[in-house]
Amino acid sequence: MADLPPPDYARNIRLIGHSDQGGRPDALQVMVHRGFAYVAHPWSRGFSIVDVRDPKNPGATVYVPSPPNTWTIHLQTHEDLLLVIHARDLFADSAFAVDEKVYYTRSVGETVGTASGGTKARNWSAGMAIYDISKPTEPRQIGFFPIEGVGVHRIWYVGGRYAYVSALIDGYSDYIFVIVDLADPTKPVETGRWWIPGMHTAGGETPSWEGRRYALHHALVAGDTAYACWRDGGLTILDIADKSAPKLIAYRNWSPPFGGGTHSPLPLPARNLLVVADEAVLDHEEDGRKHTFLFDIREPSNPVSIATLPTPAEADYTAKGGHFGPHNLHENRPGSFQSDTLIFATWQNAGIRVFDIADPYQPKETGALVPAAPQRMVDARQNRPRVIQSADLFVDANGIIYATDYNAGLSIMEYGG
Repeated sequence: MADLPPPDYARNIRLIGHSDQGGRPDALQVMVHRGFAYVAHPWSRGFSIVDVRDPKNPGATVYVPSPPNTWTIHLQTHEDLLLVIHARDLFADSAFAVDEKVYYTRSVGETVGTASGGTKARNWSAGMAIYDISKPTEPRQIGFFPIEGVGVHRIWYVGGRYAYVSALIDGYSDYIFVIVDLADPTKPVETGRWWIPGMHTAGGETPSWEGRRYALHHALVAGDTAYACWRDGGLTILDIADKSAPKLIAYRNWSPPFGGGTHSPLPLPARNLLVVADEAVLDHEEDGRKHTFLFDIREPSNPVSIATLPTPAEADYTAKGGHFGPHNLHENRPGSFQSDTLIFATWQNAGIRVFDIADPYQPKETGALVPAAPQRMVDARQNRPRVIQSADLFVDANGIIYATDYNAGLSIMEYGG
C-alpha cells in the first residue's frame, strides 16, 4: 500500500486508502457498486471506474471519455444499469469561466440563451446516457434520453421503472423536475414534469425572483413522494403517485433570510424526518453561513424545521479559502450503508463529517476527517485556492466511506463509531 497523504484533521475517522483515479484526480459524484467506484469527472470530462474490492489498495482504473464539450458530472448505478448525465460543460463557457458567482446566482437559461425557447446548434450532448454494466469495467451504452436544451444535471434512480432527473429544457429558465420511464432502458421516454411557477418562460411565465437562481438540483423519492431542492428556490414536497402529473404537497423557502443554495434532500421515512443541506457556493462564506436542516415531516403538507447540524469549528474554515459549508449527503441507497440516525456529509474545505441524530433536536458530530490539500490542481476555473473541497461521498454496506474532491482524488475512510 502506498503512503497515504496525512489528513489535516481527523476525529473518529481514519484514512485507509486513496486513489488518484488513473491520473484524473477530479471527481464529483461517486457510486460504489459491486466492488467498483464509479466517479464522475468535472474537469477531465467523462467518468472513471476504480477497482475498490480491496479498499486499502485501490486497483486499476478504466476511463470513459465524454462527448466533446459535455459534462458527465453525476451518475447512478443499480444492478446492471449505469445512468450518466449529459449536459453542456458550463464551466468551460465564457459566461461562467471567469467568475463562478455567475453560475450560482443567475438563471442558467437566461445566461446561455435557452429560456426563450430554442437554442443555437448544440456542440455538446444533452440528456441521459444508459449503460449496461453487467461487466463492471466494460460499460456498454444501450440507451439515451435526449433533452432539447442544456441537458440533465442530476439523477435519482434506485431501480424500478422510473428515474427522476433535473433537466434544463429549452424554454425554461433553469433545471426542472422530469420523470423518465425506463420500462425499456434502450428507449427511455418522459412521463411527466413539474416546475416552480415562473420558470416556463416560453409558456409566458415570468419569474417573480431576481438576481437569484431557482433551479432543481435534484430530488430524492420515497414511495410516492419526491423531496426536491431548488437552490435559491427552496424545498418542494411533491406527490408523484400519478407519474404524468406531479402535484405540490408543500413548498418552503427560507431564502431570504438565509443565503439559498438548497441542494441535497435526505428523507428518513421511518422516523418522519427530512434532512436538507444548503450548499455553500462562494469563497469565505460570502454567501453567508450555510446549514443542514432537520425537518419534522409527520404532516407532509406542513414540514417544520426543528434543528440544524453542528457547524465544524475546530479551525477557521471561513479564512481557509474555497467553499466552507455543506454540499452532499450519503443517500441511504439500496445496497449501501443505511441508517436513520447517522448522517454522513461533505463539508467542502472542512472535509467529511458524521452526525448522530438519534435525538433530532440535538444533533451531534461524531466523526470528521479533513483530507490533505490536493497535490496538483486540475480545476479549470481561474484562481481557485489549493485546498480540499470534498464534493460527494458514498458509504458502502460495510461502512467504508468513499469521498471525492475537485482535485485530490478518491479518499477511502473508515468510521470509528
